[in-house]
Amino acid sequence: MPSIKAKLKPTVGFSHFVHIGLTALLPALVFICVRLHFVELAVALILLAKWRMFAVKPRHWPANIRANAVDIIVGLSLLIFMIHSGSQAMQLVWALIYGGWLTVLKPQSSLLGVSLQAMVAQFVGLSAIFINWGDAPLYVLVILGALVCYSAARHFFTSFDEPLTRYLADVWAYFAAALIWVLGHWLLFYGVIAQPTLLLSVIGFSLAGIYYLDQTDRLSVVLRRQVIFVMMAIVLIMLVFSDWGDKAV
Repeated sequence: MPSIKAKLKPTVGFSHFVHIGLTALLPALVFICVRLHFVELAVALILLAKWRMFAVKPRHWPANIRANAVDIIVGLSLLIFMIHSGSQAMQLVWALIYGGWLTVLKPQSSLLGVSLQAMVAQFVGLSAIFINWGDAPLYVLVILGALVCYSAARHFFTSFDEPLTRYLADVWAYFAAALIWVLGHWLLFYGVIAQPTLLLSVIGFSLAGIYYLDQTDRLSVVLRRQVIFVMMAIVLIMLVFSDWGDKAV
């Protein structure tokens, strides 16, 4: 007589297949909503996909929101990219990228996978903020930028069981807010990428890379110096050769 465990295996496998299928369906629905100009419905679909955050007692909601913040940031950011795309083909590309995020990168639980999730979320989140709200009051950019950087940093450090996760996330969010506040007075764009996005990405990715290599015992003194030198060189080039006028570059 077959065991109960053996009987359950097909059911579990089928459930997993259905879950993957429904997950992949979300970008398609978002794409259709954008094409039909139902942007609010697309936002609702992305948020409703996270309904399980609230399927627990209210005291667990803040922790669940923090845990799912990166996924929400990426989903809403890619939606903004779709809205601002000039062609249906480009909108479809963003939908496919969203599908790749949901089915390939988001399920990753390794240190490298979670680190990449945090980096992607910070970059696309900051990019979307300045693309969609570049003309908003400066305090709006500061608050949104700080929230994105805080969520990405917390997601990154949590995977390493870092005891100072909250402190480090607060520091990074404060640094991002201060940088956006200063650079927001001369908001420059390199193509469609805002200068604060590029600077925070270069600095954040470099520091995160050093931390990752150190935690995985692959960081040497020479490598650390190389990463820091390249980071400082890129930052210096951007600051020195930028046209510091109130215009896009």
